[in-house]
Amino acid sequence: MKKINPYAGILVALTVITCWFISLYFLLIWDFKWSNPLVYLMVFVQMHLYTGLFITAHDAMHGTIAPNTKANNFIGYLSVFLYAGFFYNRLYAKHHQHHRHVHTEKDPDFAPHGFWKWYFRFMLNYVTIIQLVIMAIAFNVLKIWIDEKNLLLFWVLPSLLSTFQLFYFGTYLPHRGEHDNEYHSNTLQKNHFVAFITCYFFGYHFEHHQKPGMPWWQLYKTKG
Repeated sequence: MKKINPYAGILVALTVITCWFISLYFLLIWDFKWSNPLVYLMVFVQMHLYTGLFITAHDAMHGTIAPNTKANNFIGYLSVFLYAGFFYNRLYAKHHQHHRHVHTEKDPDFAPHGFWKWYFRFMLNYVTIIQLVIMAIAFNVLKIWIDEKNLLLFWVLPSLLSTFQLFYFGTYLPHRGEHDNEYHSNTLQKNHFVAFITCYFFGYHFEHHQKPGMPWWQLYKTKG
C-alpha cells in the first residue's frame, strides 16, 4: 500500500471543517421559502457535514490527523466543540474504552437493548450538563443576529439528525447481536458510495476495529 503523506490528514480535516463552516454560514443568512425543496435537501447535506466533524474528531482520537500530537488534538478539540460543544478529552477516554472492552459491560457504546433504549443510553454516556449550557448560551447569542428559524433548521436540527446517523451506522448496525469475531462487529457489504454517504466509511466497522489507525478517507482500502 502506498505510504500516506503525513500531512494529508490535516488537509482532509481542514477541508471537512471548512465545508461545514461555509455551508452553515450561507444557510444561516439564507432568506429561504418553506416551499423550496432545496431547503430540505440542505438540512441533510448539513447533517452529513456535521457527521464529518465528528468523524474528523474520531480520527484525531486515533492520532491519524497530524504527526504532531498537539496539532492532532487541537483539530480533535475544535471538531467536537463545533459539533455540539463536546469536550474532546471525555470523548477520547470513552472511545478508547469502547475499543478495549467492545461488547462488554465496560463498553460505553454498547447496550443489549433495542434501538431507542440503546440510543438514549449512548447519548446519556456522552452528553453533559455543561455541554447543554454551552449550546443554550450559543443559541441565544446567535439569535441576536440570526433568524431563529434558520438556527433551528440548519444549526440545531442537522446536529441532532447527525447523532442518529452516527449511532445507527457507526454503532447500532455494526455491534447489535452476536458476532463470531474478536471485535464483535459486523460490516457493510462493499459499496464505497453507500459507505461514504451513510457514515464516512465507518459502516466498514469490522475493518475499522482491525485497523483503528487507518483514517476514514483511507478505510475503504481495507475492504477486500
